[in-house]
Amino acid sequence: MNRLIRLTLMCAATTLAACATMDRALPGKPEYMIVGIDNKTTWDAGGKLVLSAPGKDVVAIVDIGTDPANPKIVTTLPLSNSIFGPPTNLAITPNGQLALVADSVEYTADGSGWKSGPTSRLHVIDLTTNPPRLIETITNVGRQPSGMSINRAGNLALIANRADNSISVLAIDGKQVRLIDTVQIGEHVAHVAFTPDGKRALAAKFPGHKVALLTVDGQKVTYTKRDLVVGLWPYNLDIAPDGKIALTADNGLSGSSDGNVDTVSIIDLEANPVRVIDKVVVGDAPEGIAISPTGKMAAAILLRGSNNATTDWFYNRNGSVVVLKIDGKKVTKIGEIEVRGLPEGAVFSPDGRWLYVGNYMDEDISVLRVDGETVTNTGKLLKLPGKPASMRGRTL
Repeated sequence: MNRLIRLTLMCAATTLAACATMDRALPGKPEYMIVGIDNKTTWDAGGKLVLSAPGKDVVAIVDIGTDPANPKIVTTLPLSNSIFGPPTNLAITPNGQLALVADSVEYTADGSGWKSGPTSRLHVIDLTTNPPRLIETITNVGRQPSGMSINRAGNLALIANRADNSISVLAIDGKQVRLIDTVQIGEHVAHVAFTPDGKRALAAKFPGHKVALLTVDGQKVTYTKRDLVVGLWPYNLDIAPDGKIALTADNGLSGSSDGNVDTVSIIDLEANPVRVIDKVVVGDAPEGIAISPTGKMAAAILLRGSNNATTDWFYNRNGSVVVLKIDGKKVTKIGEIEVRGLPEGAVFSPDGRWLYVGNYMDEDISVLRVDGETVTNTGKLLKLPGKPASMRGRTL
């Protein structure tokens, strides 16, 4: 099947917005995913947090385009990363030229052990060089920069600063990135995401159990002072490619499992005023969440107690992927697939036919195949040089 026929068939099965990016993402062409690896943080069999000496973290650049069924590490860069925060502290520009990676926390000696504290650093990686390389480190973004997003125009980025209760606004001009504004939210924010038209953004108020609404006018970002009450502890969120709904991963226990079921909240972005219209019960501790570029499916990633004490009644060796069907504004749980220990980030391929899930405790990535509404764990694993704390694909 030639390239034009393949592109036509793929576009017919998806949205116009997703179709616009697919010509660059057909199998056989390089397509990068970035993975932040934390090699200084883990949990023991008793569920105790264990902090080790820093200096061994990396950011891995992974090709998921040349052979989507068998992703391959292109290179690794010795950059600090952290499990503390949602698995969205990095992003790739829509043109695939730049990657931004927030360095959220750093470890310092504390007697015979280590303690963590916030940083204010953002790394800029040039993905056009061979191999990709670090070209700049910005040191003046907010404290503990965490979840971030880049708009579809590729000229603006937002970063949620957990320790500063603020959102950094950055202008992107070619390969130059600069901080241009800081928006005070007044409460802890974990992640922030643009709507597809770039005119609005949503920010997850993690301890407040709310989502803040922001307006975007050019480079001016304004907090509207209006919040939506969602489920407990919204850690992460994503917005459908058609801009009609947003989904929040309501973690349920401040970033941890507790054995109780938790939810994904559905926000109607077309309603006036914008409002929460439904909640879907997904299971214990959703953290990663990703909507397919097709707009017809989402994946909520459940921790399921996989980093808790093995004696806890809700402990499971593995986490899982909950498959959510999106039909207009109706979201329904249609399946659940087991992956590996403490799954965090999730990335769909640009055509929506593959799903990659990072397993923190097992230091690998599970490769899942998407056929219509059916998601299958292929059993293939990409071994990583450490624990995947976060991962993102190209902004679509």
